[in-house]
Amino acid sequence: MNDDDDEDEGAPPIPAGGKNYMTQAGYDRMRAELHALMRVERPKVVEIVHWAAGNGDRSENGDYLYGKKRLREIDRRARFLTKRLEIAEVVDPAAQTQRDRVYFGATVTYATERDEERTVTILGVDEADISRGEVSLSSPIARALLRARVGDTPRLHTPAGPEEIEVVAIVYPGG
Repeated sequence: MNDDDDEDEGAPPIPAGGKNYMTQAGYDRMRAELHALMRVERPKVVEIVHWAAGNGDRSENGDYLYGKKRLREIDRRARFLTKRLEIAEVVDPAAQTQRDRVYFGATVTYATERDEERTVTILGVDEADISRGEVSLSSPIARALLRARVGDTPRLHTPAGPEEIEVVAIVYPGG
């Protein structure tokens, strides 16, 4: 078996030499997904494949062919989740002592050169969801903001070129 088969095509890689930081909530969501795949969905699909295999000619049996394909997808995702959970380092952002600087788990409001304010929360690569205003620790915006203080103007490297942004606020959970 090839390790590349275990990679989730849509998942960002863990930076080389980096740790797979995530919050307890992110860790719990991944464990719940793994549990649902292995304890709920996979047994149902196995049952369908078993039933379909008993129906004779498998080469034209849609239930059998789709079921086998779905089993491979479930197993690939389960291996990916298992690997990521094994290397996860759960961090509690509420325990951050240097709350005047941007670190993992911070919610940061920053202003762009066009005077637009944006707010992002910096989370792990496996839990960040831009639709919820969450960015990955390895994203360009997070890398620009890390270790900055309110009033700092870090340089963000964008496809259109470098842009200075100003840190307006830093908030941690429970603070």
